Amino acid sequence: MKKFKVLFVCTGNICRSPSADGVMRRMLADERLEHAVEADSAGTQSYHIGEAPDGRAQKHAKKRGYDLSFLRARVVNQSDFAEFDLILAMDKGHLRALQSLCPPELMSRVKLFLSVLPEGAETEVSDPYYGGAAGFETVLDQCEAGCAALLKQIKTQI
Repeated sequence: MKKFKVLFVCTGNICRSPSADGVMRRMLADERLEHAVEADSAGTQSYHIGEAPDGRAQKHAKKRGYDLSFLRARVVNQSDFAEFDLILAMDKGHLRALQSLCPPELMSRVKLFLSVLPEGAETEVSDPYYGGAAGFETVLDQCEAGCAALLKQIKTQI
């Protein structure tokens, strides 16, 4: 059986997208769905290739039981568009960057991550990089809500 594959994307792949990746991996493990669904993350820019997630992101994630320490930043590559069933942008800037790279026939795979939430909810995951601790907590709140809704949606497809 082919795994359903989800890619989370932010700028440098050190804050938002690895947070979403870690949250989703934990939810998949909790539901014993790792055999059916795979999560990964990447960045639109190559600033941090090979680096672990931001220490602040790791610290706040760890407090909630998410391990991000094994993740390493990478940049989105052309093969990702064919390999992943969903490519989820953390904000509209990432969405535009992904859409400019994506082959037209695969464009339906590229979406805003929080578009899975009910109408009227936030649409973008806020960037915590230049802020304080509260920003990283907000990102985790957004990732938990988004991943829960996404997993519910994915379960209807697998």
